[in-house]
Amino acid sequence: MDLTLTTPSLLFPAISLLLLAYTNRFVVLTNVIRELSKLNTKGSIDASVRQIKNLQNRLNVIRAMQSLGVLSFVVCTLSMLALYLGFSFLGGLLFAGSLALLVISLLFSLYEVHVSTKAISIEIQTFYESIKALSSADGETSAARDRRKRKS
Repeated sequence: MDLTLTTPSLLFPAISLLLLAYTNRFVVLTNVIRELSKLNTKGSIDASVRQIKNLQNRLNVIRAMQSLGVLSFVVCTLSMLALYLGFSFLGGLLFAGSLALLVISLLFSLYEVHVSTKAISIEIQTFYESIKALSSADGETSAARDRRKRKS
């Protein structure tokens, strides 16, 4: 296969869009952290602790995703430079390295999706427990009203 200068250049838009998507994930995550830090209710402390651990893990994964994406971009650029200077074999190796870094970055992205669904599960569990507590408190109130009606 003959590798030309245009082959690595095809990765530029893909890598740029990928980095944009990773940055958006990071921004959303920082907003979640800000909202979580505003919570001060005692009922949400356990869920908040679990969320913080999950968020720390997600931040580390997103950092790795972004780093690998940027490295993929740099190595792709070096591949184009090597091809431009006439070093076809080196250009091919660098392009293969760029693709490998991109694939690893995407695998980290897949893992981050798994971790983020775990965070949503924590939210759902907390929401369910709060509804359950409200429901049981409402049930006790109804029972107390029924007792009062029977007494009168």
